[in-house]
Amino acid sequence: MARTLDLRLSKRSRDMNDDAVGRSSANARRLLEIVDAFAAEMSPGRHKPPPAGLGSHFERDLGLDSLARTELLNRIEKTLGVRFPLELFGQAITPGDLLRALDGRTTGRPNAPTGAIALDAPGGALDPAADAGTLVEALQWHASRRPERTHIVLLDEDAAPHAMTYAALHEAALRVSRGLRQIGVNPGDTVALMLPTGSDYFACFAGILLLGAIVVPVYPPAQSARIDDHLARHAAILSDARARVMIVPSHAFVAGVMAKARIPTLHEIVAVPQLMGEMDAEQYVPRAEDVALLQYTSGSTGTPKGVVLTHANLLANIRAMGHTALIEEHDVFVSWLPLYHDMGLIGAWFGPLYFGIPLVLMSPLTFLARPARWLHAISDYHATITAAPNFAYERCARRVDDTDLEDVDLSSLRLAFCGAEPVSAATMRAFASRFARNGFRHTALTPVYGLAENTLGLAFSEPGRGVRTDCISRVRLADSQRAAPAESPDEVLELVSCGRALPRNQIRIMDADGNEVSERAVGRIEFRSPSATRGYFQNPNLTARLIHDGWLDTGDLGYMADEELFITGRVKDLVIRAGRHFYPYELEAAVGRLPGVRTGCVAVCGTPDVETGTDRLLVIAETRATAPATLAAIRSGINEASVALLGAPPEEVALVPPHSILKTSSGKIRHAATLDLYMRSRGNLLPRPAWRQWLDIGANTLLPLGRRLRIAAGRFAYGAWCWISTMLIAIPTALIIVWHPDANRNWKIASRAARLTLRLAGISLTVRGGALFDTAQPAIYVANHASYLDGLVLLAAFPVPLGVVAKRELARAPLLGCFLRAIGVRFVERVDYRRMADDERELAKQAMSGTSLLFFPEATFVRSAGLRQFRLGAFVTACASHRPIIPVAIAGTRAVLPDGQWLPIRAAVTVTVLPAQVPSGEDMKAAARSRDAAREAIAAYCGERVLSEISPLEIPTRHDAT
Repeated sequence: MARTLDLRLSKRSRDMNDDAVGRSSANARRLLEIVDAFAAEMSPGRHKPPPAGLGSHFERDLGLDSLARTELLNRIEKTLGVRFPLELFGQAITPGDLLRALDGRTTGRPNAPTGAIALDAPGGALDPAADAGTLVEALQWHASRRPERTHIVLLDEDAAPHAMTYAALHEAALRVSRGLRQIGVNPGDTVALMLPTGSDYFACFAGILLLGAIVVPVYPPAQSARIDDHLARHAAILSDARARVMIVPSHAFVAGVMAKARIPTLHEIVAVPQLMGEMDAEQYVPRAEDVALLQYTSGSTGTPKGVVLTHANLLANIRAMGHTALIEEHDVFVSWLPLYHDMGLIGAWFGPLYFGIPLVLMSPLTFLARPARWLHAISDYHATITAAPNFAYERCARRVDDTDLEDVDLSSLRLAFCGAEPVSAATMRAFASRFARNGFRHTALTPVYGLAENTLGLAFSEPGRGVRTDCISRVRLADSQRAAPAESPDEVLELVSCGRALPRNQIRIMDADGNEVSERAVGRIEFRSPSATRGYFQNPNLTARLIHDGWLDTGDLGYMADEELFITGRVKDLVIRAGRHFYPYELEAAVGRLPGVRTGCVAVCGTPDVETGTDRLLVIAETRATAPATLAAIRSGINEASVALLGAPPEEVALVPPHSILKTSSGKIRHAATLDLYMRSRGNLLPRPAWRQWLDIGANTLLPLGRRLRIAAGRFAYGAWCWISTMLIAIPTALIIVWHPDANRNWKIASRAARLTLRLAGISLTVRGGALFDTAQPAIYVANHASYLDGLVLLAAFPVPLGVVAKRELARAPLLGCFLRAIGVRFVERVDYRRMADDERELAKQAMSGTSLLFFPEATFVRSAGLRQFRLGAFVTACASHRPIIPVAIAGTRAVLPDGQWLPIRAAVTVTVLPAQVPSGEDMKAAARSRDAAREAIAAYCGERVLSEISPLEIPTRHDAT
């Protein structure tokens, strides 16, 4: 055996330093012995696989998928008394990768916590932001009143826990908000967030909301046998969402570039460090009806769809769930759920954010690699609430070793939610029984039902009741679509109650003709609720199919009994054979338990049979077996299971290699997509070789990249023409006017030249309210400022001269300064206070003498949209000179030429002259009232949302708590 190992090692030695091989040979020998033994156990029919080498590929050569590799690494840790870095569970592809980590190992119990952070003691009664209308207001409420209170504890496998306070989150979010604003993200834009679990995720999510933009969570790239499918689904989501910016981890650059090539709207791909600069001093004030989030459905039954969720939707659902769950001040939530999924994002994060209870969070990879860490975190932090899908409870009940449960105490748990997939009564009983010795109470198990179209939750079981089940007749369900009590043990189908509808939520069951059915009759589940979506993003056709008469179709089938909801299955997964209705899930579970079949990797589908007018039953099952006798035994077992459950064998059984069945990001079987692939490929579901996938990815990337280059070339040509035509007009115009002292004459010439320039550029200029422009009545004009183009537009819009007020720096600009002086521009100081005061007094004199002045009270502009705070100078001048104020709203110039961009884009521009406003006095209060009135008037016509200014006292930091 030693000689065999030495021979295998010698093949690897060409790629390793001789000294390193000498030091590692003992570790390598022990490692390969464990790998060989484990591969033999995992091999179909216990056939002995070929000996493993350091370069053997786990999946290709040894047939070990991701879950098997997880078990292998756990075994190595226990056998050798080592602790691998968590990242290794997802990245190791050969024993050589493990050897390199093994040489730098750390010892210790794999599940030992690195030291729990002490959570804040409850301070009085729970006082959430009850008056908050948005998530932003909820965050600001906590950040201003309890800034140093622990909001999130992040558990890292290889480092000490890290706590994030409300103040720290708000401060980081303000930095992200400013960073996004600087790259041109505007309120209402969609921003894709593709980050793993960590503090950066929370900062970026909150920063996007502070900006008034819309978050589109997408799951980070991971190793996948179908990388082409992975990228295609990402591109489909980002294209549908019209994502303008995508925030990615630094290591995801290649995937980001490929996605950008396919998505016309995607302008920027940024990493978090690029956004972390100074804190934002301005922000958009979101409204309850503003869209906060596009939650893309997992796509188990078709193309992903973006569920539109407003702040009002989110808070309505959070409050309803919190009321039902009886959230209290001492509650602590522990979660490992992914943040790109609604259960992890809304349930596990937004709920604690709103109610002000701590969230203890670990990465999903931590749970998958070491499920006992979830239980240890509950014990270490005395958690009272947790949540997970059914498979997580099953994994803990069956896979966690007793040795990993030392000192685990689950007695603090009062709510263990189970949802996001069908809840198994057997799994619930197994979990409760297994962990009763650790203090777990079976009454904590709380099945729930929800869907993204209702934000998250729709029905909750009563807290503290435990699991309620209904044993119905499988035969009656198939024959008559009624949930009748079972009359014999052989026909029992046990379903778990999902509880009653949340407060202010309504549920009804409808038949195929659109009529509400009686109790225990199975039909389509519909609902209406204040947390229900307004529809799918930019998809009116699918929205019309979702919503009718105020009710939303869940796409699920079920029935009501004693006002509680029981789910029987998905509408699209239903198989109809000879008039009988069958649901695939029970048969899939039964087939998944057969020897040789991969658990959770079975798809039961119905294929329409034109001749018989019914469905043919197709069972697709993944297996690593290749021996004919083993495959025959699996087929026989599938037939027997089908006969036992459905009364007949399937028409077709397909045994396919691992990773053939398509799944969603949350692990659900994509029945429709798998069936479609099976039919198109004529039964060949095996993923194509990696080189073929990358070749197709390249081909699919080049075409959209070519389109983008063609569009960019067209924009460049248009922009170049604009600048050439501008120069051809501006230079002669300047030569005509700069030497002449008559500013009125010069203005009229420049105004005609500006109109010609815009016409040649193809920019449509519309002036509304021109009749309000009274040249005989001197006034103070105030306009919003969004682009360098504003001056040219106002010059073209007003054929009679105005005394434009501009910053003094422009007077020193070559050529431009001479041109501006020639048309009567007034320059004011912005730095030297004394000179500034002199300039303001001079402006007031000019206004009193009958000169009409034009101010840009925002003083400057930035790339991102939004009506900024107005400065008081123009309004002080108006009050002092007793002149009326005429607001002027400019719309469209930011789209033509935003800050930081020198190539214009063709778009329409509108200038709206609004009714005059008379100042109510001469003091500063009157000036402030005039400022606010003018800003409000302009906001109604400029097409941009109002930004608020943040006072330094309103920005809580980690150092200003009292």
